Parts: sequence; structure tokens; C-alpha cells
Amino acid sequence: MRLSKKELINKQHNSINLSPPSLLALGFLSFIIIGTVLLKLPFAHQGDLTWVDALFTATSAVTITGLSVVNIGESLTTFGQVVVMILIQCGGLGFMTFAILAALSLSSKIGLKQQIMAQETIGQTSLARATFTVKGVFLYSLFFEAIGTGILTMAWSHHYDLEHAFFYALFYSISAFNNGGFSLFPNSLMSFSDQYMVTFTISMLYIIGGIGFVVLMDIKKAKRWKKLSTNSKLILSTIAGLNLFAFIVIWAIEASNPLTLAPMSFGDQALNAWFHATVPRSSGFNSLEVSSMSNASTLITMVLMFIGGGSLSTAGGIKVGTFIIMILSVITFLKRSDEITVFGHSVSHQATFKALAVIAITSLLILIGFFTLLILEPDKKFLDLLFEAVSAACTVGLSRGITENLHAGSQIALICLMFAGRLGPLTLAYLIATPNKSRVRHPTTEIQVG
Repeated sequence: MRLSKKELINKQHNSINLSPPSLLALGFLSFIIIGTVLLKLPFAHQGDLTWVDALFTATSAVTITGLSVVNIGESLTTFGQVVVMILIQCGGLGFMTFAILAALSLSSKIGLKQQIMAQETIGQTSLARATFTVKGVFLYSLFFEAIGTGILTMAWSHHYDLEHAFFYALFYSISAFNNGGFSLFPNSLMSFSDQYMVTFTISMLYIIGGIGFVVLMDIKKAKRWKKLSTNSKLILSTIAGLNLFAFIVIWAIEASNPLTLAPMSFGDQALNAWFHATVPRSSGFNSLEVSSMSNASTLITMVLMFIGGGSLSTAGGIKVGTFIIMILSVITFLKRSDEITVFGHSVSHQATFKALAVIAITSLLILIGFFTLLILEPDKKFLDLLFEAVSAACTVGLSRGITENLHAGSQIALICLMFAGRLGPLTLAYLIATPNKSRVRHPTTEIQVG
């Protein structure tokens, strides 16, 4: 049946015309609201759980941050813990991934707006490539989470019955691979600081999840370093370099700290130094008391949290690609060269502008959040509040132990930081993907810089 012209116009006016970032924000917001309501159900928690506590927990799970104002293992029932686990999975894969997969299963064609959302969300330029990537994201997540669940079940079966060991393993595999950072134990992984299988498996899960799905698929396809794309080589080499640097420095600094590594054996020191060198990539777990680490290690941790992981990964931060492009830009300027090159390829000026914008926006977000916390929490330490702001804005989840003691207003500020930190890069990507070019050209001028 054909519609009249008037009916078509009315249908267009009645339809919801939202930009991709708006739809993405509404999608994440809907997950948060649903999660909040579910966590407030009487059989989802034990004792008193306020609406702010439920909202904070749901937001932290959906934004795969890991900051928590309640003890998940004690305050929530098994149902509530399953809700958190599902929210982490949905937040890690992204609600658009599920939406696109559902659309693909129902129709062979996707509308223009859905194409833009698919391409913008996963950083691809063609629908065919976007479809392939989305399927890869889903399959890779299930694959690595299944492996992690199997290994952790075997490791924990020596301490718990099989049912509890499996549940713990499943929860931690999903939380680790998605860089969620949520723990069912009150001291995160500090009780397992000397258990190599548990600690190393979880570290590998969040490292793989933080590399980026496009890089993982490129590794599977190329199988050799020479055949990898320039982007994959850059991400892998940078992450390896950052992890190695942080591992050596943190071990050297904390080896003499009696509150962290000093009491441990050589092997345990190496394991936990490695764990805390890679944790700031965005995982949020800790096997050492973060508040007991030296100021130097804390500074390095904040820098690593700010950098984050690879693009199209479960990690947060400004992303490794952004960080290395800015470093290369500085080197290129100092060398007085006109072209930024990496592995024999040139980097576009648009990529440099994008990197600058991401760093500036993330820094501003942290500054606003930190300033807000300073006003609301005058009795808290300067370093603790700065650490909390960086962790929330970069969706990491590490804390120096003050999250539960913050006022409700400060917790709401952190909720806003986590939400904005999760959606910020997506919104920026959309703005860059839809440039508004003008034919008008203005005369150049010189502005003094430096």
C-alpha cells in the first residue's frame, strides 16, 4: 500500500531524528536505568542499598569502570551479581554491537543512520567492514571469556566447590576481558597475589581485551609481523613498550616499600609488579594496596590510566594510538619536518587534530571533575581526589580507597565523569566523521606559541 505525500511527511515528522551520539547515549542510559532498577529489587541486594548506590554501581558496570561504593560480593545477592555481570558484558561490547547484530539478523539492509552509527561506533569506513568487525567483536569476546572461565575454574576448584568456582571464574573472566574491574572479594585480588595462575590469567584477559578487536583480527589474518597493518604494529609495539617500562619502574620503586612488594619473594614481586604495570590499561583490579604505593608509582599509574588501551577495545583512556600520534607530532616538530611518519607511512593531519582534540577534551573532563571533588570533599587528600577523577574519567576503576566514603554529591559527580568518559570519544568520532567544510577561506595570520 502506497502512502500519500501528506502521510509520508507526517511519518517523517513523527519519527525520532537523533544523531548517532544521542542514540548511543540513550542506549547506554537505558542500560544504566534498567540496571539501577534491577539492583534496587529486594532480592538483588542484602541490607540497605540506596538509589545512589544502585545508580553508581549500574553506571560503573555499563561504562566498564569498576569503581564501587558497595562491596559487590557481600552487598549483592547472586541475582544482583548476575545483573552486574550482564551490565559489564553489555557495556564492554557496546549496546550498538548488539543492535547491529540484531538488525543484521532481521534484514539484509541497514538504513543510512544505522550505517553511520555502525561505522562511527567501531571506527570503520564501510558497512561491509563494519559488519565483519561487529561479528568479530562478538565471537572474540565469547572465545577469550570461555578460555578464561575454564582456566580460572580449575584454579579456584582447589579453594571452592565446583559451582562457586565456576561462578567466580565466569564473573572474573567477563569483568577482566571487558576491563570492568569489579571483584566479588572485598580486597579485589590481594588474596591471590601469590597465585600465579589466577593473577596471570586475569592480567592476560584484560591485556587482550585492551588491545583492540581490529588488531586481534589483523593478527589472526596476517599471522606474521611484516604482514600486519601499520596501525596494528603501532598499537602492539606501543603497548608492549609501555608495559615493559611500567613493569621495570614500578618494580624498582616498590621493591623497597614494606607496604607493597618488599615482603614478597622475588617471583611474587615480579608477578605483582607486572600486574600493576598493566592494570592501569583500564582493568581496575589490584593485587596490592593502591593507597600504600609510593607517590612516584601513583603518578605513573595515573599517566597510564590517562593513556588507556587500544581503539575499539574494552579499555578506556585517550587510547594508545592517540598518545603515540601526539608523541610523533612533537618529535616531527622538533626535527623541523613537515611529515609525520611511522613504519614507512605518513600520518594525516586530520589524525593529528583528532588526537589533540581527544587529549584536550579528556584533560578538561578530568579537570572539571577534579575541581568539583575538591569543592565537595575539602577533607580528602589532594592526590586521592585527583586519582579518583582520572580513574573515573578514563573508566579505569582503580581507587585509593575513598570511593565508599565520598558524599552522595561526589558520587554523582563520579557518575557523570564515568558516563562522559565512556561516551566522549564516540561523540568526538561522530563530529570528525561528519565534517562541515566551508568554501570560504580566510587570510592567514601568525599566533605566537610557546
